[in-house]
Amino acid sequence: MSTPTAAAEVLRRVFGYPSFRGQQAEIVDHIVGGGDALVLMPTGGGKSLCYQIPALLRAGVGVVVSPLIALMQDQVDALRQAGVKAAFLNSSLDYRAVVDTERALLRGELDLIYVAPERLLTERFIGLLEELIARQQLALFAIDEAHCVSQWGHDFRPEYIQLSQLHERFPSVPRIALTATADQLTRQEIRTRLGLNEARVFVASFDRPNIRYTIVERDNPRKQLLAFLGAHRGNAGIVYCLSRRKVDETALWLNAQGVTALPYHAGLPAADRQRHQQRFLREEGVVMVATIAFGMGIDKPDVRFVAHLDLPKSLEAYYQETGRAGRDGEPSEAWMTYGLNDVVIHRQMIEESSAPLEQKRVERQKLESMLAYCESARCRRVILLNYFGEQAAACGNCDVCVDPPVLWDGTVAAQKALSAALRTGQRFGAVHLIDILRGKSTEKVQQFGHDRLPTFGVGADLDERGWRSVFRQLLAGGLLDADASAYGALKLTDAARPVLKGETSLQLRRQVERPPAKASRSRAAVGSVARVVDAPPDSPLVDSLRSWRLEQAREQGVPAYVILHDRTLREIAALLPASPEALLAVPGIGVAKAQRYGEALLAIVASGH
Repeated sequence: MSTPTAAAEVLRRVFGYPSFRGQQAEIVDHIVGGGDALVLMPTGGGKSLCYQIPALLRAGVGVVVSPLIALMQDQVDALRQAGVKAAFLNSSLDYRAVVDTERALLRGELDLIYVAPERLLTERFIGLLEELIARQQLALFAIDEAHCVSQWGHDFRPEYIQLSQLHERFPSVPRIALTATADQLTRQEIRTRLGLNEARVFVASFDRPNIRYTIVERDNPRKQLLAFLGAHRGNAGIVYCLSRRKVDETALWLNAQGVTALPYHAGLPAADRQRHQQRFLREEGVVMVATIAFGMGIDKPDVRFVAHLDLPKSLEAYYQETGRAGRDGEPSEAWMTYGLNDVVIHRQMIEESSAPLEQKRVERQKLESMLAYCESARCRRVILLNYFGEQAAACGNCDVCVDPPVLWDGTVAAQKALSAALRTGQRFGAVHLIDILRGKSTEKVQQFGHDRLPTFGVGADLDERGWRSVFRQLLAGGLLDADASAYGALKLTDAARPVLKGETSLQLRRQVERPPAKASRSRAAVGSVARVVDAPPDSPLVDSLRSWRLEQAREQGVPAYVILHDRTLREIAALLPASPEALLAVPGIGVAKAQRYGEALLAIVASGH
């Protein structure tokens, strides 16, 4: 068994970091000692090191199971830059490359090999593993993105369920399953399906203090998005949409507005998806407009924002998607606009799916939690962390904390809204009910005689936007339900009865117009980045280092961050190393990178620009 000192030495020598963070050292020691583990750690928290370092310390090769075929090349390139002998096997390789990689594997020339789950489970690859185990050259199995095993989850991969074979065939090989997000239900499913019931569970804090969360009512979504992007000119980011059509239209429109935007969804040819993903990873300032088909496992550290133009279907999905911002720990934003129609669309998708009744029930509960999050007057971060079973104090870095909502006694307004739904037979959606409440005698209102109802015109004191807010909050609070089978007709639930009868009061958020927030470095965001020194991102020396890095990246055909992270460049500009030994003291520069790039970096520093 290795000692923690040996692990720390690998961390410093290979990866260039002076110390472990959080539970990393404990996880590494547990796996090196032959134990199984389930690791839940937020994006950017350093999950990869938890299996990469044990693979370097244990005899043999570490086998990493990943569903991310398009990203394996970049992951392997990053390891090779650090001097780690790594390779991958997936369908992107030709036969010659596959054979060469398999031979290198059997010759003991690899420290880590990344494999897609469908390839790992083939007889050919299982045969390779059996040869390795016979030679005692199989160090560990790392199952990345382990939430893909969950049928309740948003990234379900059927082939992941078969990964329980690893334990059955190779019980002596330690396994580590990792994911950035999993609620209690998903955690248990991972343990059960992967045979990890005896594994030690490590749960890091889910908090991403460098991310600012903001949610706005959908009014003019394109105008709202453009205003938000105004604070992020030249930044890389992701804009999520629910439909493929909306992705294509939004990307086209953004380009017309001078934003470099690329579409990504499952309906695009595979070659186009690959090309767009590579541009996003390797160029600076590219905005990816995508469905949820994009993003899992994205290693790009400098994604400055994630915007949602549609409501995610669960808080789990929202956390996973927003977590793609700010992996480098720098201030980043998660922005979302949503409206009543989102609720109707998601309900319809749930009801029309072929999922079992129990799964539909779980999905409805998850959607309700997502709605409650959007309409709550409590700190966004507190609600998000509570959902994952973690307690937290108000963060000071979300829209609710920065600009607290005004609450008002909405009891009477709620009674009017509920009464309108009841008196129209609970057969109509919010648009029609709002027309009735505001006294708008539309053709449809007249057609059904709803202009003669006692509720007609009783809500003239609120404008349309105000009533939309009331109905959203009644849905989020569980007093109304959107019937997907009846085109979103709003129906009263049992929880509505006490309010309708005046037995209880109701506090609601008042909808007010807010200017788009400027990107800022809040105390919470700055405090989340642990470093002693730093240079301004726009200093001449940092610019020179970035230009050199871009040239290196183009020559080698890899993303710029694979060479060195932005933070490492700023550390160099702040510390001004004048010798190879001083360069090794810069976080993010290990021995291999110092040997490869040291002379060039020191020359740039010496030139002073």
